[in-house]
Amino acid sequence: QDQLQSWIRGNVSICPRSLFIFDEMDKMHAGLIDSIKPFLDYYELLDGVSYRQAIFIFLSNAGAEKITEVALDFWRNGRTREDIQLTDIQNALSVSIFNNKNSGFWHSTLIDRNLIDYFVPFLPLEYKHVKMCVRVEIESRGYAVDEDILTRIADEMTYFPREERIYSDKGCKTVDAKLDYYYDF
Repeated sequence: QDQLQSWIRGNVSICPRSLFIFDEMDKMHAGLIDSIKPFLDYYELLDGVSYRQAIFIFLSNAGAEKITEVALDFWRNGRTREDIQLTDIQNALSVSIFNNKNSGFWHSTLIDRNLIDYFVPFLPLEYKHVKMCVRVEIESRGYAVDEDILTRIADEMTYFPREERIYSDKGCKTVDAKLDYYYDF
């Protein structure tokens, strides 16, 4: 905790507009997360340093179930993924993350004291989005896009719910490996 606080303090002292990105927050110990609180709290200065221009981004899988639940509810009601607004999910996501014992944010003072400005959900990807990922990856490797291979790769991905196959289980994470099979042999 002390090392993290010292690192943040040192960086902001040098560059007030520092950007901090913390990945996999759901795996971080709650006490470590709460050690960041003083830098996000409503202090004008902390030990002579202002943190108001610093940006903290926390990436987490916490709340994924709630995001999926909202997306599926929209789909079941005949609405598209694109119809989902931040206001449709913001409060439910905050409460879900705060009350999830498997989340590093479980009963975190960052949420309890409203120190997180926005919860930005990463919505599950649909088949058409997976096809876009495959296309981009093929092009980035310098290959001509073969629509048959593109469709085969997208079809091979796993989707949920199992019967309807609406959303990709892994997003586009395994596209790269699947392309290796088709293009690099």
